[in-house]
Amino acid sequence: MSKPISDLAKLAGQRLTDMRAARPLVQSITNLVSMDIAANALLAVGASPAMVHAPEETGEFTPRVDALVINVGTLSAEAARSMEHAVSIARVHARPWLLDPVAAGVLTFRDDLIKRLLRHRPGIIRGNASEIMAVARAAGLAVDPVQTVQRGVDSAHTSDEAAALAHKLARHCFCTVVATGAVDVVTDGERMVRIANGSPLMPRVTALGCSMSAVMGAYLAVCLDPFEAAFSATALYGVAGEIAAAKSTGPGSFRVAFIDALYAIRPKDVATHLRVSE
Repeated sequence: MSKPISDLAKLAGQRLTDMRAARPLVQSITNLVSMDIAANALLAVGASPAMVHAPEETGEFTPRVDALVINVGTLSAEAARSMEHAVSIARVHARPWLLDPVAAGVLTFRDDLIKRLLRHRPGIIRGNASEIMAVARAAGLAVDPVQTVQRGVDSAHTSDEAAALAHKLARHCFCTVVATGAVDVVTDGERMVRIANGSPLMPRVTALGCSMSAVMGAYLAVCLDPFEAAFSATALYGVAGEIAAAKSTGPGSFRVAFIDALYAIRPKDVATHLRVSE
């Protein structure tokens, strides 16, 4: 680790302040299920969302953004074309981008797209444990491909099971990888931390992980180090989840409380409540 754990906790709070001051414009080419909550999560944390999807507009719009988030959840041929066009433009214009490989390992069309997108060097790959393992398999890094197969968007593995492959994938793709679960793993192939914040209600609300990717994109816009961006966003999300759960009686009330928590959370809340280990 280049920074002690205590310094990383303070860093997570400082990066929240930096992101809110910058109010980054984040283009999210995301799935149809997550558009609403992703946009509202970005607004709540202080960023500016832009859900510009049309391939005819990405050439004009993507150079204007501070970061790009690609989420492959509800794919179509047109959506795939827009994603590939946007990431190629982002790379030309030095705009950082994040890949959320929803349901990787389930269907051939999306796996082929994910392979093509990886060639454009995302700064961060964020997914649940099974998705990260499937991306590693697609990159030729998994020893036993049967173990990485899942049925849908829900993870069939823990982040601890994915940790070794996340580490390999980060080194292979020269990026930061986040495998989320009850304990989240963040690694850039050199550093690795585990964050144990969050709530069991979080996976009970659809697209909450997708909105996490959008918020992480906001941090990526203001952090020169993608590892710091991924760590800080993951820390924020986990602590906000715990704050929201304390005020909720079920998934419906949690969804509302979570957006409120993202809006009201302070840097010292993140630094104080964060549970992080190597």
